[in-house]
Amino acid sequence: MNGLPANSCWVVTDGAAGNRRQALALAEALTPAIRELAVELRAPWSWFAPRLLPGARMALGRGDNALLPPWPQLVIGCGRQAAWATRQIRRWSAGRTLAVQILDPRLDPSHWDLVIAPRHDQLQGDNVLSPLGSLNPIDDAWLEDGRGAFAAFANLPGPRLGVLIGGERHGGPFDANALDAFTAAVRSRHVNDGGSVLVVASRRTPAAALPRLREAFAALPGVVWTGSADGANPYPGILGWADRLVVTPDSVNMLSEACATGRPVHTVVTTPLPEKLERFHAELRSAGLLHDIGAHTPERQRPLRETATIAGEVRRHLGLL
Repeated sequence: MNGLPANSCWVVTDGAAGNRRQALALAEALTPAIRELAVELRAPWSWFAPRLLPGARMALGRGDNALLPPWPQLVIGCGRQAAWATRQIRRWSAGRTLAVQILDPRLDPSHWDLVIAPRHDQLQGDNVLSPLGSLNPIDDAWLEDGRGAFAAFANLPGPRLGVLIGGERHGGPFDANALDAFTAAVRSRHVNDGGSVLVVASRRTPAAALPRLREAFAALPGVVWTGSADGANPYPGILGWADRLVVTPDSVNMLSEACATGRPVHTVVTTPLPEKLERFHAELRSAGLLHDIGAHTPERQRPLRETATIAGEVRRHLGLL
C-alpha cells in the first residue's frame, strides 16, 4: 500500500489509548497514508454495537461526520464501537473499502474482510488472524527512540527494574490488596538485585491507588510516575532502559509490549484471573516469555514482535501485496 494517496487507510477507534495503539501500529506497518478518526455512538446504537440498527447516520455523535465518502481503500478499527464503524463503512462503500477489525467483535467475522483477535479469544474463521499478544509499534528503533528521549535514565544505578502498573478492567473492580502484594514483591526483588526501580502508572490506575504507589517506592532509587504532574510520561524510556520488567497481571497490552523488548518479563498473580486472561498468561509462560517475579532468568529473551508479521498476513489475505 506504499505510495497510496492521502487517506487511503482510515484508522477508527473509540479514542481509548489501548485501541488506538493497536490500530495505529498495524496501519503504520502497512502505509504512511493514514487518517485517524474517533467514533462515539449515541444510544441505543452504542448498546448493540457492532450489531446494526436502523438510522445508522443518527448513531454518530458529535465530530464523527467525517465518516463520509470518498471512502478509503482500507479501514482498520479496534474496539466494539469501531467495529460498528468498520462494518458500516464496508457496507456504505458497497465493499470497495476493505475492513479490518482488531479484537473479537463478538459477531460473525464474515461481516469484515479480516478480523485480528488474540489467540486467547479462541475466535476461529477463514478470515481470522490470531497473534499471541496485542499489536504494538515496539521494535529496536522504537526502543532506541525511548532511550534517547529519556537519556538521564542511563545514570540510574543498574540493574534497572521497570515496573508497569495497570488498573481496573471492564467487569472487575481494582483490588487494592493485590496492588499492595505486587509492590511488596517488587521491593523484595529490589532487595535481592539492587539497582533502581522505574515505575509508571497507566490511565487505568485508579486515582486512589496513586498515593500508595508513591509511598511504596519512595525510599528506592529511580523514578515513580503517576501522572502529568510528574513530567512527561516515561513509559518509552522505561521500556528502553529496563534490564527486566515487572507488569501487573491485568493488562494484555502492557504484558505484550514488555515482552516485545526482549528483556525478562515478570508478574505477580495473587487472585484468580478471568478465563481469557488466564489463557493469555499460560501462553506467554509456555513460550518462555513470562515468569514469576522471583524467577532467575537470562538477561535477554526472545522478543515478542508480531505486528510486522500480521501486517504481512493482512497484505496477503486482502491482496495488497
